[in-house]
Amino acid sequence: MTSGSPSTSSPAFRTIDLRGQDLGLAQLRAVVPRLTAGDGASVEDAVRGIVDDVRARGFSALAELAVRFDGVRQRHPRVPAAAISAALEALDPDVRAALSASIERARAFAAAQVPQDVTVHPGTGASVTQRWVPVGRVGLYVPGGLAVYPSSVVMNVVPAQAAGVASIALASPPQKDNDGLPHPTILAAAALLGIDEVYAIGGAQAIVAFAYGIPAAHDDAGELPAVAPVDVVTGPGNIFVATAKRLVKGVVGIDAEAGPTEIAILADSSARPDLVAADLISQAEHDPRAGSVLVTDSPELADRVREQLGILVGQTKHRDRVLEALSGEQSGVVLVDSLEAGIAVCDAYAAEHLEIMTADARAVAGRIRNAGAIFVGDYSPVSLGDYCAGSNHVLPTSGTAAFSSGLNVTTFLRAIQVVDYSEAGLSEVARHIRSLSDAEDLPAHGDAVDARFSRS
Repeated sequence: MTSGSPSTSSPAFRTIDLRGQDLGLAQLRAVVPRLTAGDGASVEDAVRGIVDDVRARGFSALAELAVRFDGVRQRHPRVPAAAISAALEALDPDVRAALSASIERARAFAAAQVPQDVTVHPGTGASVTQRWVPVGRVGLYVPGGLAVYPSSVVMNVVPAQAAGVASIALASPPQKDNDGLPHPTILAAAALLGIDEVYAIGGAQAIVAFAYGIPAAHDDAGELPAVAPVDVVTGPGNIFVATAKRLVKGVVGIDAEAGPTEIAILADSSARPDLVAADLISQAEHDPRAGSVLVTDSPELADRVREQLGILVGQTKHRDRVLEALSGEQSGVVLVDSLEAGIAVCDAYAAEHLEIMTADARAVAGRIRNAGAIFVGDYSPVSLGDYCAGSNHVLPTSGTAAFSSGLNVTTFLRAIQVVDYSEAGLSEVARHIRSLSDAEDLPAHGDAVDARFSRS
């Protein structure tokens, strides 16, 4: 079923040949390129240790973890307001203009997502309302490992603001080369969005600090102000961040357990192989564990894409990282018999990012059921969604797009149902409540209704 061998000049972009096979959903999910569990158990043990340590020792634990993981010594992780303002003042004008454009488009899309309250009247004197209410406080995580992600500041903050969240805190790893503060471009993006509560905390410990809060403390130099707990934690990150989010889920809400990025491209013989190759590389440069998958019914296209990869990988800045990602088990070509079979593979894979490069791409995109975001045609690359489409780039990975949504305004909202019945309205259904409560052997439920119509 698989083939492909590594070389020093091009990736071992393997082939999974599904032609001539009639596979069901479970079988397709088992054969599509995907990272295996690997060291998942040891990662979870390590993260549980961080959870317990931060909860028990607060700022002391955070300080030790900052030294251990970031090479930074800190007394308190809160970023001074002056540092945030200074970062914005020093921001490159072109980067500022790009961030402003990204914010403007993201705000327009987020504003359109805000749901309306609805009320129905099931009977006389009876109303049921669904009212949308923002959570009180959120903690937003922005990674800072192999790359810098000011765009993730935009993607986290804008929908929270559109939802009406009153208290927004942001965390990003401390940088040894920035006096122990998050990267200045991260701080500048926060300033552009009006966020002044920023913490220099990275990885799993940031998620724990937000979920449980850190109580105020004192040291020899004086008071260490508390970090207030949040209601929802969102944002992308590595396997440690994703694991921490899973472990605190239930204590707080989360968006998703977003892991290493991935792209799938559904393409036919009409696709341009240079564009397909460029887009596969664009996501592979994120992380050696990133997934890049081509699904096609054209062996000729697959061959031409491999040729382009051999050329373009050698020209890209992060060549070694890209080579490792494209040569990994999580990447490769999936050959299918037809476009119909390709759609089935894509729904089984449930990609974080899915590009459609086929004839009549818009119609094909409309048939996809499982994806974090769908990018239609030659001029809608994933890079557009990463920065300036107006869509959100914090999306479900590892097949979770089959049941999860990307970050959006409703991530930060709760639907509260309000029931308002008059005496006449309750009277109309009282006998039904009595019948159902008796049928469920919960007679006191019916008694509570009957009591309202008894006159002693």
